[in-house]
Amino acid sequence: MAAADSPSAALRRRDLCSRGIRLAGKMRADVVDLLDAYVEQQGLDASASVAAVEGVPQAAVERWDEQTGTQRLLENLAAYRAFRALLAQMLEEQREQLGEADAGLGRALAAVLLQVSAFAYHLEELLRLESRGIPGEEEEEEEDGLPPPPRLSLFEQKLRGLGVLRELAQWAVRSVRDLRQLAKPSPATGTAPGLAESP
Repeated sequence: MAAADSPSAALRRRDLCSRGIRLAGKMRADVVDLLDAYVEQQGLDASASVAAVEGVPQAAVERWDEQTGTQRLLENLAAYRAFRALLAQMLEEQREQLGEADAGLGRALAAVLLQVSAFAYHLEELLRLESRGIPGEEEEEEEDGLPPPPRLSLFEQKLRGLGVLRELAQWAVRSVRDLRQLAKPSPATGTAPGLAESP
């Protein structure tokens, strides 16, 4: 892992982490705005309690401070890959429900979907910097050919969408924390903590 330990790699890592923090902060602000618009347009109660939605990764994690850098990146990547698929499904459902009746909400969803995709790519770049393989690429390609999930009722779709957006906002917060942790210099070496350490 000499490449990952070199001074140039450490600088590159810090640069990627800094840019990732900015991306995640912007994404969270946009998701919060989208949540407000979504709740109003769908006629939902902003304080409605939504159970964990199947397929939505949870941002909360036990023993967060004990995770290695690689664990943080892999969990973030898995989460944003899932959000990418979920948001694409929400966008399709939104168009089916409203057509052009609320193009603004559709544009906001599409914009957040683009940010999620860009952030997932950014995480892949960080993993490549550490000479780590990008997991799940083959599986992801295979999943494209799977039959679509069972259709939900309109109300169930609305609640799932609310749960997806709430959890995405929480993930954006966690991603900022994770990337700040990754960007911290190691006391021993003066470089960022080794991402490839074993748990």
